[in-house]
Amino acid sequence: MEKNEIISILNDWNFWKEELDTGFPRQDYLQRLKDLAKTGQIVVVTGPRRAGKSYLMRQAAKDLFGQGIRREDILMINFEDPRWPKIDSALLQKIFETYLEFLRPAIKPILFLDEIQEVKEWEKWVLSIQERDKARLFLSGSNAKLLSRELGTLLTGRHVKLTVLPLSFEEYLFFNGIILKDSLDIVQKRIAIQSHLRSYLKEGAFPLVTLAEEKKPILFNYFEDIVTKDLVRRFKIRKTEQLKSLAKFYLNHPASQITFNSIEKFLKITADTIEKFSGYFEEVYLFFFVKRYTRKPKEEEKSPRKLYPVDSGLANAVGTSPTPNWGRLAETVVFLELTRRRLQNPDQEIFYWKDPQHREVDFCIREERNITQLIQVCWNLNHPKTKERELKSLLKALNELNLKKGLIITEEEEKTENIGDKEVQYEPLWKWLLDLFVE
Repeated sequence: MEKNEIISILNDWNFWKEELDTGFPRQDYLQRLKDLAKTGQIVVVTGPRRAGKSYLMRQAAKDLFGQGIRREDILMINFEDPRWPKIDSALLQKIFETYLEFLRPAIKPILFLDEIQEVKEWEKWVLSIQERDKARLFLSGSNAKLLSRELGTLLTGRHVKLTVLPLSFEEYLFFNGIILKDSLDIVQKRIAIQSHLRSYLKEGAFPLVTLAEEKKPILFNYFEDIVTKDLVRRFKIRKTEQLKSLAKFYLNHPASQITFNSIEKFLKITADTIEKFSGYFEEVYLFFFVKRYTRKPKEEEKSPRKLYPVDSGLANAVGTSPTPNWGRLAETVVFLELTRRRLQNPDQEIFYWKDPQHREVDFCIREERNITQLIQVCWNLNHPKTKERELKSLLKALNELNLKKGLIITEEEEKTENIGDKEVQYEPLWKWLLDLFVE
């Protein structure tokens, strides 16, 4: 590849000659990225496709300009640009050398390498640059296991990681022009906040989808991209129709318990293939699988998993249900918010709880081997039998796990109820998502 071709492509992805779109600032992620950069380690930004990793890295690059760093001192490479031929470490080295020759950075350059997994043997090149102190490195990728495996093998102790997910509810409101600075803002904008909640559940929280008028076509394209680019191509899958059938089945059953054997009978796909594909789904952040909490490890492994998609809008768009299942979508959104919080507190683990009588609690949070919180999600408690069922399950779990307080997240009910020596708090979903509930 000629040097002029290389520079021509790089020029489109860098701030050297013109401004680039940096999107809406996601201040929490940006601050964490800046904090991680201070460690001097390789910073790895990971998460699902289209969650905003590329824009976050652009925001980080632009933020450096305010610190006196010249635009020419920063190199950004998007490895998914179709103009690149098949990239290996040799071509990556040539790209870097061409940048040094043409831009002549005045300091040790800062590299932002987007979707690094597209480069064959990228980890060896990155290790070489790091060991020789030739650049400061920021990497992004959409495959959790691939990055972890390669980084863990060669870059142990040399990298720090930031996982980016689709928008939190607070970010979603910000993207829709609702800025919350304090509790007074919450009071004044409460009606607007509540009106956006159903849209958040139904349409999901991918940044571009949030800003677009026509949302479903974008979500369908995201699904096809994840299947084609992250799954079929990356894992060299030949049974593409089986893969798609399983993915669509999962999107039709968010917040459901699944076993590979039961799906085998339904989809006529072997349990081994389902298990393998499910692992791939998890690697590319398309689905998460939650284990049942039990004190017996063998029982934990044998129990059904609960399934959650990375975005409620993706499930609603690709799924075939004629009307939204608000309860399932609400539970999915709660799981994703718990996952965001867990990413900032690595000691946390998320389980569900279920007893032999099939009484179930949606979320069971463990920290440092101790269960600290039980959360039940019930969108509508108007029907007495529904409320009785949810409450009985929560009280049973509280007794078994020796906890005093439990939480039921609802559409709008808000109160505290004392039952014997137990306290049950009912909290509206919008308020819990904004982390305003009172202990």
